[in-house]
Amino acid sequence: MTMSFEEKLSSTAKRLGIKVEQMPRHIAIIMDGNGRWAQKKGLPRVEGHRQGGKTVETIAQCCVDFGIKSLTLYSFSIENWKRPKDEVSALMHLYTQYLVGIRPTLMKNNVKLIHLGRMQGLPKSVQNELRNTMKMTSNNTGMSLALALNYGGRVEIADATKKIAQKYKKGKLRLKNINEQTISQNLYTAGLSDPDLLIRTANEMRISNFLLWQISYSEFYVTKTFWPDFKKAALEKAILAYAKRTRRFGTIR
Repeated sequence: MTMSFEEKLSSTAKRLGIKVEQMPRHIAIIMDGNGRWAQKKGLPRVEGHRQGGKTVETIAQCCVDFGIKSLTLYSFSIENWKRPKDEVSALMHLYTQYLVGIRPTLMKNNVKLIHLGRMQGLPKSVQNELRNTMKMTSNNTGMSLALALNYGGRVEIADATKKIAQKYKKGKLRLKNINEQTISQNLYTAGLSDPDLLIRTANEMRISNFLLWQISYSEFYVTKTFWPDFKKAALEKAILAYAKRTRRFGTIR
């Protein structure tokens, strides 16, 4: 019998020695350090990205098992196109392979894949496999795995503003009805809750244009661990750190 989100959350919380309400429902991760991991080992940077892809599968599986409802991964930013062409080309090839290879695991775990970012601009091969994987998993009702690919937080807000302006122009939206909820409903993340916990690996203390609107009240956790070395124990450590926080949302308590 398949366990529900709450049953998995409760089981994980008990195992970690915390209350179920101290568990995050939505985790977002800025996956950093693939290149440095490879360089430290005397390997080409692309090998770091390849190992990083394996870590994605490991952490996604952990989140499914833990009862996490949504996992959002910052995979490739709009700014990343400035990287060396050979590295970008190798990355796009890895994405194409990954999006095909992960399908059996997504289906087995009832995971729904969501794309955050601009489809336009990605190589046709990546676009095709991304669309195919999203279509295949569209009816899955388990964890949502949101992949931020060709993504930028400022661009996301700009795109949402355009959508809202078009609705207003067509008379589908009145000026007095435009509020924070309107903006949220027109972002790439429409339908997802805001992240409770934002993890960044490789000891970088930056947001890097990621989920600028959505992380207003997210708890931040930064680790020195490079992404390829981020495993189950590291995720549990981040969750335990989150559990110790008092989330005030602007109030006094």
